[in-house]
Amino acid sequence: MSTADHLTRFPNRPEASAAQRAFERFRTDPAYQAFFLLRFGFVLLPIVMGQDKFFNNFVNWEKYLAHWIWNISPLSALHTMRVVGVIEIVAGVLVAAKPRYFAYLVAAWLGGIVIDLLSYSGYYDIALRDAALMVTALTLGRLASRFDPPGFKQLFHL
Repeated sequence: MSTADHLTRFPNRPEASAAQRAFERFRTDPAYQAFFLLRFGFVLLPIVMGQDKFFNNFVNWEKYLAHWIWNISPLSALHTMRVVGVIEIVAGVLVAAKPRYFAYLVAAWLGGIVIDLLSYSGYYDIALRDAALMVTALTLGRLASRFDPPGFKQLFHL
């Protein structure tokens, strides 16, 4: 039996490297595929959208800021959205590090965005989309409870 056949039949054997076991799991386990894709999306997209808060290449983000939030913020709408961008970048990095915990933080953040959009007439369609993203972030958190071990020991290689 070749090494590849051995790894396919016995992906949890110690002879298989961690990368080989992960690839085999990705290839054969639909739940792990869903976890991987959701994790990838909730890492990449918040980082990209957070960066765009500084450049407004995709959209003028200030138009999505409800006036009541703008009024209580000590910053201008532009600078408030830049703070939002930093928070989104940090959230993406945290999901990369530990989705078991930080997917719920992203879900809460998306809940805040939904409240912002619902309180500002004209963006109900985007609020609905972000509510769906919130549910998806919650789904990532639930899947992470299976695929991301608890604690931070593995994160820091202790």
